[in-house]
Amino acid sequence: MSFDNAYEALTEQNDARWAFGTGFDDPLAGVDTALPPGVDAAVLSGYCLALADDALIASQRLAEWVTRAPELEDEVALANIALDLLGQARLLLARAGRTGEAVRDEDELAYFRDAHEFRNVRLVEQPHGDFAETVARLLVLSSWRLALFTRLTSSEDPVLAAIAAKGAKELAYHRDYAAQWVVRLGDGTAESHRRMRAGFDEVRPFLAELFAVGDVERAATAQGVGADPAAALDEVTAVLEQVCSAATVDAPPIAPATEVSGRVGEHTAHLAPLLAELQGVARAHPEGTW
Repeated sequence: MSFDNAYEALTEQNDARWAFGTGFDDPLAGVDTALPPGVDAAVLSGYCLALADDALIASQRLAEWVTRAPELEDEVALANIALDLLGQARLLLARAGRTGEAVRDEDELAYFRDAHEFRNVRLVEQPHGDFAETVARLLVLSSWRLALFTRLTSSEDPVLAAIAAKGAKELAYHRDYAAQWVVRLGDGTAESHRRMRAGFDEVRPFLAELFAVGDVERAATAQGVGADPAAALDEVTAVLEQVCSAATVDAPPIAPATEVSGRVGEHTAHLAPLLAELQGVARAHPEGTW
């Protein structure tokens, strides 16, 4: 197989030489981007913004592992998971920006909002801790997000459905990667077992919020464009119990909750410093292009 230039090689489909595939197809190609009948634009925009913020902040946290992961292979894996989440964030921010009351592009939404304007769940803004804590958080996040995205593939909004279909494939890989490390550490040495238990202890306080139904989720679900997070509780619990059983650690209990925090802009003190780093260049050079 020969190519006239590097770009032909990169865009060649089904080429097994590329470890992470050549999936450069636009997931929204041919998708009707018009607002579906009966769907409130503000509701759809707010719901997409919440899902986008979850992915954007989680991506930024995972990117902090670059040059710090225990092995090069895991550094590459975490970086690719971060890139997958960043890709989901971009598509969702674009959908949120185009359907909101005032049209805003994805860069404006990512770089020029303050912490209280972000709608991510608080789980994703927590410091990454050690590697065991990171894989505990990633297992929870990917299991929860996969359960939501699987349901969103039948969303009344064809754009959100297409984003979810692409994202679900990525999230299944993220969950598998995290699950393998949870089992390896939990069922490893006494020290790795201790750290794995400690990792789940750190994420436990932020689990209930994932399944709380706020105004955004309630309205989006009622209009057929969103998914009820509470309905995903049993599925996610079953996944955590299965993985933790193999890892010989106790699965973190998830208490039902009715109040949301991050979804209404109430965040922990960790978000503002994260945003300062994420947004620093864009805010210093607001007219910059590259």
